[in-house]
Amino acid sequence: MRGSLQAYKKVSIDSQLTSASPHRVIQMLMAGAIERLIQGKAAMEQNNMAVKGERLGKALDIVMSLRACLSMEDGGDISTNLDSLYEYMIHQITLSNQNNSPELIDDVVHMLREIKSAWDQIPEEFHALTNFAE
Repeated sequence: MRGSLQAYKKVSIDSQLTSASPHRVIQMLMAGAIERLIQGKAAMEQNNMAVKGERLGKALDIVMSLRACLSMEDGGDISTNLDSLYEYMIHQITLSNQNNSPELIDDVVHMLREIKSAWDQIPEEFHALTNFAE
């Protein structure tokens, strides 16, 4: 049953991605990073090192992807500030994983939620202006 549920969830996410605007993809990436960080922290607290490493690794990949999507030429100070924040998050996730420090995950989750909240408030008429870095 669990395998079927996971397969259904993957198909659902894949279909959402194929029809999603770039704006929506960023929202999904942020939500995915937050979810993986929370799962990684829970695994860390349960001393499940294999799951901790896998979930934090996925979160790290997502944050690195978000950073890579920044348009430094067009984004001005916002892109520069986000780049610094993402770099800091990458560092904190890595430290948390190495040192089993769940409080570092809390800080990253808080920052991602703040960024996602601002991103979610962008009016729909501006969603088409979102572009991935080329």
